[in-house]
Amino acid sequence: MNPADARLLEDGDLETREENLRLLLARATDGDASAKEALCALVRDYPDYHRSLYSRALNRVAVFGDDSLRAPLLASLADTRYNCQAWAAMGCAALGFRDAVPGLIALLDHPQQMAREQTVIALGILGDESAVPALTPLLRDPITGLRERAAEALGRIGGDAALAALWDEFENRRYYRIGYIASALATFTPDIIPRLCEAATSDDPDRRYWAAVALGSTGDDRAVPTLERLMAGDRGSTVFDGMVSVAAKKGLRTLRRIQAAIAARES
Repeated sequence: MNPADARLLEDGDLETREENLRLLLARATDGDASAKEALCALVRDYPDYHRSLYSRALNRVAVFGDDSLRAPLLASLADTRYNCQAWAAMGCAALGFRDAVPGLIALLDHPQQMAREQTVIALGILGDESAVPALTPLLRDPITGLRERAAEALGRIGGDAALAALWDEFENRRYYRIGYIASALATFTPDIIPRLCEAATSDDPDRRYWAAVALGSTGDDRAVPTLERLMAGDRGSTVFDGMVSVAAKKGLRTLRRIQAAIAARES
């Protein structure tokens, strides 16, 4: 590392150092090895640097990070004094450090909502099924954003336990609007489709409504007959005045958009 690059993050007022950080990130993006090492040094020796520099660097850690950051990031996860645990969670996820999972699970009751949300996102990205029992209660959290992040994480992790948690929330709705549950269930395609089609025959219009939303999000042609049936003949209305037929119509449109996007990527 060029010593001058290290001093860019140490000398001058905070505004100057933040601008120097931006320049180092730009150089690192272009493959500059000295800039990458200066940024790695910032993360490795994080207590010596301002938290603004640390958090901004970790927003882009995939540009410069390597395995040398494993130990300092794991340490930062538990460092309540430095108080940048949300960004440490981001860094562990971006670099694929699955040994961070126990430390991340310990952060799920963090007093700061941002730290909790970034922890949930990180657990989803890392995809370790051991996190499922800890994530499941968050589907009942009073904060909507946290419930949404937990559902997304469980959908990414996959497996029988994650599916069971999501399906329980689908069947025993604690909140009226569970589009995030429907979207997460759709990630279990194709196995989930028969179960959703069965749910679409329920006497409960809310259950049929969310089944239609989930079926549309699968992007699978096997969902089409059920969606067309609901769209044509279901006049049910939910507790929040949503029409099942409208949900099915939107679901069919979503399904076709997903298929078109997949076809465009493949071509």
